[in-house]
Amino acid sequence: MRNVVIIGSGCAGLTAAIYAARANLQPLLIRGIEAGGQLSLTTLVENYPGFPKGVQGPELIEMMREQAAEFGTEFKEGNVTRVDLSKRPFALELGDETIETRTLIIASGASAKMLGLESERKLLGHGVSTCATCDGYFFRGKPIVVVGGGDTAAEESLFLTRYASEVSVIHRRDQLRASKIMQHRMKRNEKIKFIWNSAVTDILDHEKGHVTGVRLRDVKTGEERFHPSEGVFIGIGHSPNSHLFQGQLDMDELGYLKTWSGSKTSVPGVFAAGDVQDRVYRQAVTAAGSGCMAAIDAERFLEAGE
Repeated sequence: MRNVVIIGSGCAGLTAAIYAARANLQPLLIRGIEAGGQLSLTTLVENYPGFPKGVQGPELIEMMREQAAEFGTEFKEGNVTRVDLSKRPFALELGDETIETRTLIIASGASAKMLGLESERKLLGHGVSTCATCDGYFFRGKPIVVVGGGDTAAEESLFLTRYASEVSVIHRRDQLRASKIMQHRMKRNEKIKFIWNSAVTDILDHEKGHVTGVRLRDVKTGEERFHPSEGVFIGIGHSPNSHLFQGQLDMDELGYLKTWSGSKTSVPGVFAAGDVQDRVYRQAVTAAGSGCMAAIDAERFLEAGE
Protein backbone atom coordinates (compact mmCIF):
# COMPACT_ATOMS: atom_id res chain seq x y z
CA MET A 1 0.00 0.00 0.00
CA ARG A 2 1.47 3.33 -1.11
CA ASN A 3 0.93 6.72 0.47
CA VAL A 4 1.53 8.62 -2.76
CA VAL A 5 1.85 7.51 -6.37
CA ILE A 6 2.87 10.08 -8.96
CA ILE A 7 2.15 9.55 -12.65
CA GLY A 8 4.59 11.52 -14.81
CA SER A 9 8.26 12.43 -14.70
CA GLY A 10 8.41 15.98 -16.02
CA CYS A 11 8.89 19.12 -13.92
CA ALA A 12 5.55 18.74 -12.15
CA GLY A 13 5.94 15.06 -11.27
CA LEU A 14 9.55 15.34 -10.14
CA THR A 15 8.89 18.41 -8.00
CA ALA A 16 5.93 16.62 -6.40
CA ALA A 17 8.26 13.68 -5.73
CA ILE A 18 10.88 15.91 -4.08
CA TYR A 19 8.31 17.44 -1.73
CA ALA A 20 6.53 14.17 -0.98
CA ALA A 21 9.81 12.39 -0.31
CA ARG A 22 11.00 15.13 2.03
CA ALA A 23 7.70 14.74 3.89
CA ASN A 24 8.66 11.08 4.41
CA LEU A 25 5.75 9.81 2.31
CA GLN A 26 8.00 7.43 0.32
CA PRO A 27 6.44 8.30 -3.05
CA LEU A 28 6.44 6.00 -6.05
CA LEU A 29 6.89 7.82 -9.36
CA ILE A 30 5.85 6.08 -12.56
CA ARG A 31 7.95 7.55 -15.34
CA GLY A 32 5.88 6.71 -18.42
CA ILE A 33 7.07 6.23 -22.00
CA GLU A 34 7.85 9.91 -22.62
CA ALA A 35 10.05 10.17 -19.54
CA GLY A 36 10.99 13.75 -18.66
CA GLY A 37 8.02 15.33 -20.40
CA GLN A 38 8.31 18.31 -22.75
CA LEU A 39 11.65 19.45 -21.30
CA SER A 40 13.31 16.25 -22.45
CA LEU A 41 12.53 17.34 -26.04
CA THR A 42 14.08 20.80 -25.71
CA THR A 43 17.68 21.93 -25.89
CA LEU A 44 18.72 25.10 -24.05
CA VAL A 45 16.34 26.39 -21.34
CA GLU A 46 17.11 30.00 -20.43
CA ASN A 47 14.04 31.00 -18.43
CA TYR A 48 14.22 28.56 -15.51
CA PRO A 49 15.31 30.46 -12.36
CA GLY A 50 18.76 29.73 -10.99
CA PHE A 51 20.54 29.10 -14.28
CA PRO A 52 21.91 32.46 -15.52
CA LYS A 53 23.71 30.80 -18.45
CA GLY A 54 20.80 28.47 -19.22
CA VAL A 55 20.58 24.71 -18.86
CA GLN A 56 19.86 21.87 -21.26
CA GLY A 57 16.30 20.55 -20.84
CA PRO A 58 17.31 16.89 -20.37
CA GLU A 59 20.05 17.97 -17.92
CA LEU A 60 17.55 19.93 -15.81
CA ILE A 61 15.21 16.92 -15.70
CA GLU A 62 18.09 14.61 -14.70
CA MET A 63 19.10 16.95 -11.85
CA MET A 64 15.49 16.95 -10.60
CA ARG A 65 15.37 13.16 -10.83
CA GLU A 66 18.60 12.82 -8.82
CA GLN A 67 17.22 15.22 -6.20
CA ALA A 68 13.99 13.24 -5.90
CA ALA A 69 15.96 9.98 -5.60
CA GLU A 70 18.25 11.50 -2.96
CA PHE A 71 15.25 11.99 -0.67
CA GLY A 72 13.91 8.48 -1.18
CA THR A 73 11.61 8.54 -4.22
CA GLU A 74 11.14 5.13 -5.81
CA PHE A 75 10.94 5.05 -9.61
CA LYS A 76 9.14 2.62 -11.88
CA GLU A 77 9.35 2.41 -15.66
CA GLY A 78 6.32 1.86 -17.83
CA ASN A 79 2.90 3.23 -18.59
CA VAL A 80 -0.21 3.02 -16.45
CA THR A 81 -2.82 1.26 -18.57
CA ARG A 82 -5.84 1.53 -16.28
CA VAL A 83 -6.90 3.34 -13.10
CA ASP A 84 -9.85 2.82 -10.75
CA LEU A 85 -10.67 5.93 -8.75
CA SER A 86 -14.14 4.75 -7.70
CA LYS A 87 -12.98 3.52 -4.29
CA ARG A 88 -10.08 3.90 -1.92
CA PRO A 89 -7.38 2.82 -1.99
CA PHE A 90 -7.05 3.78 -5.64
CA ALA A 91 -5.87 1.03 -7.98
CA LEU A 92 -3.48 1.44 -10.90
CA GLU A 93 -2.57 -1.22 -13.43
CA LEU A 94 1.00 -1.22 -14.73
CA GLY A 95 1.40 -4.17 -17.06
CA ASP A 96 0.57 -7.27 -15.00
CA GLU A 97 1.05 -5.41 -11.72
CA THR A 98 -1.66 -3.69 -9.67
CA ILE A 99 -0.55 -0.83 -7.41
CA GLU A 100 -2.74 0.49 -4.60
CA THR A 101 -2.32 3.97 -3.17
CA ARG A 102 -3.98 6.26 -0.65
CA THR A 103 -3.39 9.37 -2.78
CA LEU A 104 -2.59 9.94 -6.44
CA ILE A 105 -0.83 12.87 -8.11
CA ILE A 106 -1.43 13.08 -11.84
CA ALA A 107 1.39 14.88 -13.66
CA SER A 108 1.06 13.16 -17.01
CA GLY A 109 1.52 16.37 -18.98
CA ALA A 110 0.31 17.36 -22.41
CA SER A 111 1.70 16.48 -25.82
CA ALA A 112 2.10 19.07 -28.53
CA LYS A 113 0.21 18.12 -31.67
CA MET A 114 2.71 17.52 -34.43
CA LEU A 115 2.57 17.41 -38.22
CA GLY A 116 3.80 13.82 -38.29
CA LEU A 117 6.86 14.43 -40.47
CA GLU A 118 10.06 12.47 -39.95
CA SER A 119 12.12 15.64 -40.47
CA GLU A 120 10.06 17.41 -37.82
CA ARG A 121 11.12 14.89 -35.17
CA LYS A 122 14.76 14.95 -36.27
CA LEU A 123 14.94 18.76 -36.06
CA LEU A 124 12.95 19.16 -32.84
CA GLY A 125 15.09 21.37 -30.62
CA HIS A 126 17.30 22.29 -33.61
CA GLY A 127 15.09 24.89 -35.27
CA VAL A 128 11.73 23.15 -34.84
CA SER A 129 9.80 24.11 -31.71
CA THR A 130 6.35 23.78 -30.18
CA CYS A 131 6.82 26.61 -27.67
CA ALA A 132 7.38 30.25 -28.65
CA THR A 133 7.74 31.36 -25.02
CA CYS A 134 10.49 28.77 -24.50
CA ASP A 135 12.46 29.23 -27.71
CA GLY A 136 11.53 32.55 -29.34
CA TYR A 137 14.60 34.31 -27.96
CA PHE A 138 16.90 32.06 -30.02
CA PHE A 139 15.47 33.46 -33.27
CA ARG A 140 16.37 37.11 -32.85
CA GLY A 141 16.54 38.81 -36.24
CA LYS A 142 15.75 35.60 -38.14
CA PRO A 143 12.87 34.76 -40.52
CA ILE A 144 10.65 31.98 -39.17
CA VAL A 145 7.37 30.24 -39.93
CA VAL A 146 4.43 29.32 -37.72
CA VAL A 147 2.21 26.43 -38.82
CA GLY A 148 -1.48 26.66 -37.91
CA GLY A 149 -4.49 28.94 -38.05
CA GLY A 150 -6.14 28.79 -34.64
CA ASP A 151 -5.57 30.66 -31.39
CA THR A 152 -2.40 28.69 -30.62
CA ALA A 153 -0.78 29.75 -33.89
CA ALA A 154 -2.02 33.33 -33.38
CA GLU A 155 -0.54 33.58 -29.89
CA GLU A 156 2.75 32.04 -31.00
CA SER A 157 3.14 34.26 -34.06
CA LEU A 158 2.33 37.48 -32.18
CA PHE A 159 4.81 36.59 -29.44
CA LEU A 160 7.51 35.71 -31.96
CA THR A 161 7.33 39.13 -33.64
CA ARG A 162 9.26 40.41 -30.62
CA TYR A 163 12.31 38.53 -31.88
CA ALA A 164 12.01 37.35 -35.48
CA SER A 165 12.66 39.57 -38.49
CA GLU A 166 9.58 38.10 -40.19
CA VAL A 167 6.90 35.58 -39.18
CA SER A 168 5.20 33.67 -42.00
CA VAL A 169 1.99 31.98 -40.89
CA ILE A 170 1.23 28.85 -42.94
CA HIS A 171 -2.37 27.67 -42.98
CA ARG A 172 -4.20 24.98 -44.94
CA ARG A 173 -7.23 27.19 -45.46
CA ASP A 174 -7.73 30.69 -46.86
CA GLN A 175 -8.83 32.16 -43.55
CA LEU A 176 -7.85 31.80 -39.91
CA ARG A 177 -9.79 29.91 -37.24
CA ALA A 178 -8.40 32.13 -34.48
CA SER A 179 -10.69 34.47 -32.55
CA LYS A 180 -11.54 37.76 -34.28
CA ILE A 181 -9.49 39.90 -31.92
CA MET A 182 -6.42 37.70 -32.47
CA GLN A 183 -6.91 37.84 -36.24
CA HIS A 184 -7.12 41.63 -36.06
CA ARG A 185 -3.88 41.84 -34.09
CA MET A 186 -2.08 39.54 -36.52
CA LYS A 187 -3.19 41.41 -39.63
CA ARG A 188 -2.23 44.72 -38.04
CA ASN A 189 1.31 43.51 -37.28
CA GLU A 190 3.72 44.40 -40.08
CA LYS A 191 6.05 41.49 -39.29
CA ILE A 192 3.39 38.83 -39.90
CA LYS A 193 2.83 37.51 -43.42
CA PHE A 194 0.30 34.84 -44.43
CA ILE A 195 0.76 31.85 -46.71
CA TRP A 196 -2.74 30.54 -47.44
CA ASN A 197 -3.98 27.17 -48.73
CA SER A 198 -0.64 25.54 -48.00
CA ALA A 199 0.55 22.45 -46.16
CA VAL A 200 4.07 21.71 -44.94
CA THR A 201 5.24 18.47 -46.57
CA ASP A 202 8.85 18.55 -45.34
CA ILE A 203 11.22 20.55 -43.14
CA LEU A 204 14.78 21.03 -44.36
CA ASP A 205 17.54 20.28 -43.71
CA HIS A 206 18.02 17.53 -41.13
CA GLU A 207 21.29 16.47 -42.82
CA LYS A 208 22.74 19.88 -41.94
CA GLY A 209 21.35 19.62 -38.41
CA HIS A 210 19.36 22.88 -38.54
CA VAL A 211 16.36 24.39 -40.30
CA THR A 212 16.88 26.03 -43.68
CA GLY A 213 13.27 26.15 -44.80
CA VAL A 214 10.06 24.23 -45.48
CA ARG A 215 8.62 22.52 -48.52
CA LEU A 216 5.03 23.63 -49.12
CA ARG A 217 2.24 22.10 -51.15
CA ASP A 218 -0.63 24.22 -52.43
CA VAL A 219 -3.72 22.27 -51.31
CA LYS A 220 -5.75 23.54 -54.28
CA THR A 221 -3.30 23.18 -57.18
CA GLY A 222 -0.93 20.56 -55.77
CA GLU A 223 2.04 22.75 -56.72
CA GLU A 224 5.08 22.44 -54.44
CA ARG A 225 7.62 25.11 -53.58
CA PHE A 226 10.39 25.86 -51.12
CA HIS A 227 10.04 28.62 -48.52
CA PRO A 228 13.27 29.67 -46.75
CA SER A 229 13.15 29.93 -42.97
CA GLU A 230 15.50 29.52 -40.01
CA GLY A 231 12.86 28.28 -37.59
CA VAL A 232 9.58 26.36 -37.62
CA PHE A 233 7.05 26.68 -34.80
CA ILE A 234 4.24 24.12 -34.77
CA GLY A 235 1.13 25.94 -33.52
CA ILE A 236 -1.66 23.41 -33.94
CA GLY A 237 -2.40 22.95 -30.25
CA HIS A 238 -1.74 20.53 -27.40
CA SER A 239 -3.50 17.40 -26.18
CA PRO A 240 -3.52 16.75 -22.42
CA ASN A 241 -2.53 13.19 -21.53
CA SER A 242 -5.72 12.59 -19.58
CA HIS A 243 -7.45 9.79 -21.51
CA LEU A 244 -6.93 7.34 -18.61
CA PHE A 245 -9.21 9.45 -16.42
CA GLN A 246 -12.13 10.00 -18.76
CA GLY A 247 -15.39 9.35 -16.96
CA GLN A 248 -13.62 9.38 -13.58
CA LEU A 249 -12.41 12.99 -13.17
CA ASP A 250 -13.94 16.31 -14.23
CA MET A 251 -12.32 17.77 -17.36
CA ASP A 252 -12.87 20.80 -19.54
CA GLU A 253 -13.97 20.55 -23.17
CA LEU A 254 -10.37 19.99 -24.33
CA GLY A 255 -9.65 17.24 -21.82
CA TYR A 256 -7.61 19.24 -19.29
CA LEU A 257 -8.24 18.10 -15.73
CA LYS A 258 -10.20 20.61 -13.65
CA THR A 259 -8.52 21.63 -10.38
CA TRP A 260 -9.41 24.04 -7.59
CA SER A 261 -8.17 25.03 -4.12
CA GLY A 262 -4.66 24.29 -5.30
CA SER A 263 -4.42 20.94 -7.04
CA LYS A 264 -7.60 19.16 -5.95
CA THR A 265 -9.58 17.26 -8.57
CA SER A 266 -13.20 16.09 -8.46
CA VAL A 267 -12.17 12.95 -6.53
CA PRO A 268 -10.88 13.52 -2.96
CA GLY A 269 -7.32 12.23 -2.65
CA VAL A 270 -6.53 12.70 -6.34
CA PHE A 271 -4.46 15.75 -7.27
CA ALA A 272 -3.27 17.10 -10.61
CA ALA A 273 -0.25 19.22 -11.52
CA GLY A 274 1.48 20.58 -14.59
CA ASP A 275 0.37 20.63 -18.19
CA VAL A 276 -2.37 18.00 -17.75
CA GLN A 277 -4.37 20.67 -15.90
CA ASP A 278 -2.77 23.88 -17.27
CA ARG A 279 -3.95 25.01 -20.69
CA VAL A 280 -2.73 28.60 -20.19
CA TYR A 281 0.92 28.84 -19.08
CA ARG A 282 2.57 25.48 -19.87
CA GLN A 283 5.97 26.51 -18.53
CA ALA A 284 8.56 24.47 -16.64
CA VAL A 285 8.46 26.82 -13.67
CA THR A 286 4.65 26.81 -13.37
CA ALA A 287 4.64 23.01 -13.70
CA ALA A 288 7.19 22.77 -10.89
CA GLY A 289 5.12 25.14 -8.74
CA SER A 290 1.97 23.11 -9.22
CA GLY A 291 3.88 19.91 -8.44
CA CYS A 292 4.87 21.43 -5.10
CA MET A 293 1.23 22.33 -4.43
CA ALA A 294 0.04 18.79 -5.26
CA ALA A 295 2.54 17.18 -2.88
CA ILE A 296 1.59 19.51 -0.04
CA ASP A 297 -2.12 18.93 -0.73
CA ALA A 298 -1.57 15.15 -0.70
CA GLU A 299 0.40 15.37 2.57
CA ARG A 300 -2.38 17.38 4.24
CA PHE A 301 -5.03 14.98 2.93
CA LEU A 302 -3.16 12.04 4.48
CA GLU A 303 -2.61 13.90 7.75
CA ALA A 304 -6.34 14.65 7.99
CA GLY A 305 -7.04 10.92 7.59
CA GLU A 306 -9.86 11.56 5.15
